[in-house]
Amino acid sequence: MGLLSKKDSKLILDPLADNNPITIQVLGICSALAITAQLKASIVMAISVLAVMGIGNVVISLMRNIIPSKIRIIVQLIVVASLVIIVDQVLKAFAYSLSKELSVFIGLIITNCIIMGRFEAFALGNGPWRSFLDGIGNAAGYGVILIIVGFFRELLGSGTLLGFPVLGDPITKTGVYALGYENNGFMLLSPMALIIVGLIIWVQRARNKDLIEE
Repeated sequence: MGLLSKKDSKLILDPLADNNPITIQVLGICSALAITAQLKASIVMAISVLAVMGIGNVVISLMRNIIPSKIRIIVQLIVVASLVIIVDQVLKAFAYSLSKELSVFIGLIITNCIIMGRFEAFALGNGPWRSFLDGIGNAAGYGVILIIVGFFRELLGSGTLLGFPVLGDPITKTGVYALGYENNGFMLLSPMALIIVGLIIWVQRARNKDLIEE
């Protein structure tokens, strides 16, 4: 028997595809629009949410029997805010320029409805291990979409990936630019993130017809 049972594996795998928090549950769209113009920012945001959700779900699960129901939302906000502050300080210490680039969006993880939703819907009713898997799974599903969107926006909008030119030099017209290609500045605008997410949803629902009925 493996480390994870079939039921536990679904907690990680389902949010990556047919129960993705962005494309199926339509949660966390704001950050998908705001910070995906650069792939590096998308990756850092994905890792940050992964850390906050994974640890936060465990903390809420451990406290679930002692949290008064009337103040559970306040307690959840305190937990997620504390974790976000730690993530923000780590970024400022080890990746200051990227921390400035992400700016207020790291702080807005506190209001990310995916995190609060998993606290409320899962961590309050399950043990620490399953809550950890649920947090990791949903954060990974969220992060995959951010990284896909960031990949295409940076590649087609700037001709770079992680800041490195991959399509050639647009000034000296090398690489694909020698064929007449020009960077698409529209890809750097927030509406294009919504269009890419829409295309992902279309592909996903075309692959799984059951999602259309939902």
